[in-house]
Amino acid sequence: MKNVDSNKKNISFTLITIVIGFMVAIQFQTVKEPVVRDTRDTWQLREDVLKENELQLKLIREVRSNEEKIAKYETELKQSKEQVLRDTLEELKAEAGLSEVKGYGIILSIEPVMEELLIGESVSSVSPDLLKRLVNELNMYDAQHISIDNQRIINTTVIRDINNVTKIDGHSLTRLPFEIKVIAENGQEAEKLYNRMQVSKSADEFFVDNLRVNIIKPEGTISIPAYQNPIRIRDMEPVKPEKGGNS
Repeated sequence: MKNVDSNKKNISFTLITIVIGFMVAIQFQTVKEPVVRDTRDTWQLREDVLKENELQLKLIREVRSNEEKIAKYETELKQSKEQVLRDTLEELKAEAGLSEVKGYGIILSIEPVMEELLIGESVSSVSPDLLKRLVNELNMYDAQHISIDNQRIINTTVIRDINNVTKIDGHSLTRLPFEIKVIAENGQEAEKLYNRMQVSKSADEFFVDNLRVNIIKPEGTISIPAYQNPIRIRDMEPVKPEKGGNS
């Protein structure tokens, strides 16, 4: 019995010793590896704060720069719309003949034939019908702009005989020679126009009236003046806005 009791005590002591040793080992490990703490001093913290402030200022500058760019783009967009309107207005004025135009084209010089080639009496003017037929033929050949004796021809131009004097919108055509300037869309079209007018039927009709049409193709561009007379618009009036500001 004594031996049995002694063995129980030894086993109990051994178990207690193992548990105590395990606990001591855990405690030692905990002391050996303490929790990492912030060991920076005041100056290091101050430097870190300054770096954060600099980063914040940099971000603020970038935001302001982007805002300025956006405002600039919006302004440019607004101005571009206004510029588009201006460009459109200039195009419309050019199409209506209200502005001077330059481009490639041809010049027709109308002059009397020489005395030995006269068919009947000499002439000092050209009939309105000849000019109308010539203008119609030029338009048929895609002429963009036309002037006769420096008088711009537009859609409302009137060529007629008043008291035996040919008038173009009130301008008297009383002297020979005079020039008819024609501008085509581009240089290639000007070349086509020149070739077509070489075999023009209108030119033959001028010759019957003792007039010669000399066709000249300038090397560079030519200019045609703007329409000088006021344009009267009839049967049109501005729309009156309705109540409430709606147009």
